[in-house]
Amino acid sequence: MGRKKLSMEIINPNAAGIDVGSRSHYVAVGQLPGDVKEFGVYAEELSALGVWLKSKEVTTVAMESTGDYWQNLFSELVKQGLEVVLVNGKFTKNAKGKKTDVKDCRWIQQLHTLGLLSGSFLPDETTEKLRTYCRQRGNWVDQAASTTHKMQKFLKFLNFRLDVVVKDVCGLTGLAIIGDICKGNLDPEKLAKHRHYNCRKSEEEIAKALHGNNREDFLFGLKQEYETYLFLQKKIEECDKQMEKFINAELKKYPGKRALKTTEKPYKRINKNAPKIKNLNQIAYQYFEGVDLFTIEGLSHATVVSIMSEIGPEGFKKFESAKHFTSWLRLAPNNKISGGKILSHRIPKGSNRLKIAFRQAANSIGNLKDTHLSNFFKRVAYRKGRTAAVSATARKLAVIVWNMMVKKVPYLPPTEYLFLDQKRKLKMVARLRKNIAKLELKPEDLGFSPTLVSTN
Repeated sequence: MGRKKLSMEIINPNAAGIDVGSRSHYVAVGQLPGDVKEFGVYAEELSALGVWLKSKEVTTVAMESTGDYWQNLFSELVKQGLEVVLVNGKFTKNAKGKKTDVKDCRWIQQLHTLGLLSGSFLPDETTEKLRTYCRQRGNWVDQAASTTHKMQKFLKFLNFRLDVVVKDVCGLTGLAIIGDICKGNLDPEKLAKHRHYNCRKSEEEIAKALHGNNREDFLFGLKQEYETYLFLQKKIEECDKQMEKFINAELKKYPGKRALKTTEKPYKRINKNAPKIKNLNQIAYQYFEGVDLFTIEGLSHATVVSIMSEIGPEGFKKFESAKHFTSWLRLAPNNKISGGKILSHRIPKGSNRLKIAFRQAANSIGNLKDTHLSNFFKRVAYRKGRTAAVSATARKLAVIVWNMMVKKVPYLPPTEYLFLDQKRKLKMVARLRKNIAKLELKPEDLGFSPTLVSTN
């Protein structure tokens, strides 16, 4: 008896598969040996690749997201009017037999013809440009953090225990002292004069921590790291200016967005490493077309900028539901069921920058008191630990943001959270009322009109 053949429905009849490489790309428009052709990576060859695909009446192309090699080819094919599906490499690694570039492109073409490949998320061009600026800024911030650790190392070698007497070595007090040391001033009493008034330690204690061995080699290393740190801070500032310029240029294209205004939020603290964009509260409200993400407690300036640059206002609409969005972020449990039993429900490994931003926001929410999200965080942390609570709260944050962006649902928690400035204001009002009642003062005693008070 002969072998039975299983016929499968062809979803994409005019499909091609490309195996992307660093020096050449293998393209398959069918399963026959003559249906495979190799192209180079230069601009002329990429253009010729698109022309050849059109001559074969190809309308849709699938390729793996291999490193950074796919980007130029992807842009060229899109420019020539072809539908390009960018596929995660783990979905195409089940080909049987010896692995070759020719077999890989045939296998990709076969899977894409049968409609078995799903495309990866790609932001729009505006978001992609902003993402480039933000990621470059993130690289500078990481290098600045590494330089800070090296400065601390050289300070310890010099026996300058600045890390003991100041909270942040690169704060106002720490940088002023390090800068003076690099200029040649090694007198502990004079160095302690740089103490900022907010510093908890006294000048005497700071001076006691700055009696060092003054070795020339360590001083040389400290000076170089200090100059590198200043250079990196200058680069970060340039990135902030470019980001602000780009966002404002985009908003100018839409006068309707410029007219949107939201309430001021002075209680939102700006972190030292947060992007220095002027009036980010109003800019983000306009950029997201009237969605006020700053109303969510725990969402900082850096988190909002990450949302703007990694997915953008249009990117949320590519996900059918909040579940799809959290699954893409890898914040949703990956249930593995067999025989009716759940074998595993762990969160999948891997993360992108947006997932990291949500987790950092969730971690800061865990440090708040008496808020809707912090109470949720603490309930989960009590049962499963802080790590699980961070993931659960990050997922909850992602769902809230998706509903705000797609369904235009404002964030209205069951219990309103009062920030520090708001609490101080309420306490001040309560104290004034108590003193007025204690002194038995009347409105006219304070210079207020009785009629005006009664109408209010």
